[in-house]
Amino acid sequence: MAYDRQKLVEAVKEAKARAKPRNFTQTVEMAVNLKDIDLRKPENRFKLEVVLPNGRGKDPKIAVIADGAVAEAAKKLGLDVISGEQLEELAKNPREARKLAKNYDFFIAAAPLMPKIGRYLGRYLGPRNKMPQVVPPTMTNLEPIVARLKRTVRVQLKNNPVVHARIGTEDMDDEKLAENAEAILNAIINKLERGENQVKSVHLKTTMGPAVKVER
Repeated sequence: MAYDRQKLVEAVKEAKARAKPRNFTQTVEMAVNLKDIDLRKPENRFKLEVVLPNGRGKDPKIAVIADGAVAEAAKKLGLDVISGEQLEELAKNPREARKLAKNYDFFIAAAPLMPKIGRYLGRYLGPRNKMPQVVPPTMTNLEPIVARLKRTVRVQLKNNPVVHARIGTEDMDDEKLAENAEAILNAIINKLERGENQVKSVHLKTTMGPAVKVER
């Protein structure tokens, strides 16, 4: 790979060092700039879910849209549940529907509710790359799915030749952040027709800090 682990570690260290202290734990983010890619062609765009080897640093917010067994399983895990009835109410309140789509990182949904979700929430979830993971209406154990989502980030290449992704939080170990960055980079490179030759540059930064270029 064009970027070795040590170069990523060095960039992580520098991004942290250049970030001013804040009264919250900042996210560490990566921007992968691409070249020689025609985004007018739909086949060159992509959406990916990458499971980070060392997790996200902070648990994502997960909501479950379900009734019955799936709703009960979600409540046992302390997850927020949106019932079929509440879904009908959201259809009448676009502001609340937009707020819901913005506030949660991931959604899990019972299969029978997917037609309503598509009709009522699709316009808010789709553009944010947040359409739900679908589960059978009889599923009673959501733990494996939730555990995976807690380590997952979504990345998307849409209209601009740059892919943004979170690689963790600033309180994580530098090596672990670098390993997460490497996992995302590899996933992106695997989607490119000419692989790493289409990577123009990679930058790392904290939420409020300046961008640091990863040297090759």
